[in-house]
Amino acid sequence: MRIIQVAGLSNTGKTTFIRELIPVLNRQGKVAVIKHLGDHTFDLEEGKDTTGFFEAGAEISAGIDADKSVLAIRNNSLDTILLLLKNQGMDFVVIEGFKQRSFKKIVIGDLEIEGCILHNPAPDDVVGALGQFDIF
Repeated sequence: MRIIQVAGLSNTGKTTFIRELIPVLNRQGKVAVIKHLGDHTFDLEEGKDTTGFFEAGAEISAGIDADKSVLAIRNNSLDTILLLLKNQGMDFVVIEGFKQRSFKKIVIGDLEIEGCILHNPAPDDVVGALGQFDIF
């Protein structure tokens, strides 16, 4: 599974770039995305059964509807989530944030950081450089 890490300062267009990159990568294989939420948290919807199960101490609470499954997992380890995605057969995981990790990076904006292999690329440029990204 290839790790494609996207780094940059706030409001530089990382999320927009990733949204454009996903359909390009989908032509090559299965894509997952991990977003580092930084200083804010993801709130589970109050009063819903799956939230209540998680609040009661379930390690994983899952909700399944006609189109998707949603998981709340009591684990905030990037490596654990990467392993979970690998076991689900993902070909690519795009990581937004986690700048401290040593994966090869795409940098959006003016950030200077080690491991940058592409700076402000077009999504199609990433496909040509896939072999340079880390394998997990």
